Amino acid sequence: MKNIILLLLRFALGIGFLSAVADRLGFWGSPGDPAAAWGNWENFIQYTGKLNFDVSAAFANGLGIIATALEIAFGILLIIGYKIKYIALYSGILLLIFGLEMSINTHLKSALDASVFAASFGALLLSIQPTGKWSVDYLLQKNKIKTSFSKDS
Repeated sequence: MKNIILLLLRFALGIGFLSAVADRLGFWGSPGDPAAAWGNWENFIQYTGKLNFDVSAAFANGLGIIATALEIAFGILLIIGYKIKYIALYSGILLLIFGLEMSINTHLKSALDASVFAASFGALLLSIQPTGKWSVDYLLQKNKIKTSFSKDS
């Protein structure tokens, strides 16, 4: 059961990151559509600027690019289960930063409603768990053990 829960937690976090990226690229609909939070890059950058103490649009765009690249990488790596301990730790920290920014620059309620802190601490909890069976990490670890035994023979 623990392996299933770890797998589902990885998937929930990974898909959550990729869904947020899909939203800012317009895949969940246009601005104003019920499924879209931002609906396009411009709205996402405006929100990024607001979360970062109303920085300039150019600086917000740079932050948005960095956040998007991290979310894509973290999302994919969590789903496939590669370097889970590190990626989950970095994901937890990134989500905690997002939650704190939301709390300070909009309202604590927005971070609570988006479950950002729950996701952050879920990621941090994942970072201290043993490697689950359904991951690239497990396959690599299993293969390493087999390889070391075959060299000893």
